[in-house]
Amino acid sequence: MNRISVDLAGNGYDILVDSGSLYAAAAPLRPHIHNDRVFLITDTNVAAKWLEPLQTGLQKSGIKVISHILPAGEQTKSWAVLEQLTDWLLDEGAERSDTLIALGGGVIGDLTGFAASILKRGCHFIQIPTSLLAQVDSSVGGKTAINSRAGKNLIGRFNQPKFVLIDPLVLASLSDRELRAGYAEVVKYGLINNAPFFEWCEENATALLNRDPDALSYAITQSVQAKAGIVAEDEKELSGRRALLNLGHTFGHALEAETGYSSRLVHGEAVAAGMALAFHYSVKRGHCDEAEARRVESHLKNSGLPHSLKSASVSASGERLVQHMLHDKKMTAGNLPFLLATGIGQTFLADDVDLQDVAAFLDQAE
Repeated sequence: MNRISVDLAGNGYDILVDSGSLYAAAAPLRPHIHNDRVFLITDTNVAAKWLEPLQTGLQKSGIKVISHILPAGEQTKSWAVLEQLTDWLLDEGAERSDTLIALGGGVIGDLTGFAASILKRGCHFIQIPTSLLAQVDSSVGGKTAINSRAGKNLIGRFNQPKFVLIDPLVLASLSDRELRAGYAEVVKYGLINNAPFFEWCEENATALLNRDPDALSYAITQSVQAKAGIVAEDEKELSGRRALLNLGHTFGHALEAETGYSSRLVHGEAVAAGMALAFHYSVKRGHCDEAEARRVESHLKNSGLPHSLKSASVSASGERLVQHMLHDKKMTAGNLPFLLATGIGQTFLADDVDLQDVAAFLDQAE
């Protein structure tokens, strides 16, 4: 069991990483529930596996559970579903002092957190992430959002949860593909600023992807600690420090947009390809040795992840992919900062990138 604190002035919270904790969730959740009831939001896939044990445990402890099951998939992060969810909460009499619980992956966490931030000008919410990607990334840090026609996560706000409960054992029901996609975000923490952790990933990826409990718990804890530290320094991405967490995402979001945010390329897969592209682009600009980029590419490939445009099944022109990047949230005064690297564990924010140069690079990329 590991407890990690996200140290934010007046807005801090704890993250508990504890195998088997979903079956005994009432004890750690109880201090964060004020009205002896919770509104539990999940999706069809997660509900089939984890709604009953969580609901039963909470009800046995005297907490009433009012649950709502949404369709699974990225399309759930929409205006229409947000409206449906908030209307349901209002119809059920939700109050500002009530607590919403997001039981699911990043889609459910983002949607529920955003709904909690706007319902009656704000109520409490708790994250119980059930995918590896959500456990190591989206459930921590308070970014909540929905998608729009223009792109991914462009409508949202920062809304920190009151508590995050992470049970690595729920990953047993995750598909191999989703586990690999989540692993891309684990690798990211090594590439950002922790070369020894990347080396650990190289040595332990097989065990982790085979669901070794010790490897999973270690990777989750290390990832959460890394993100909590960065978030504590730059909660709302004002200083630029938090932008380091976006390694691979500028390229990755363009790939997601090109594939229609569909199952053709899920988020973690896009980030994996995006990280490889970021390292190769760093080589092109003279920041990074090619051997470092090849090492990153090789590890992603050996882990079964996309590591290039071709392996991500994207054949669009560089100009078309750059057009997708124009909707990036980091765009300021027509300038788009890029996360680049001088080596593994040595990333930096470059604010002098010419998008036409990026387009030319993508046209030449494999």
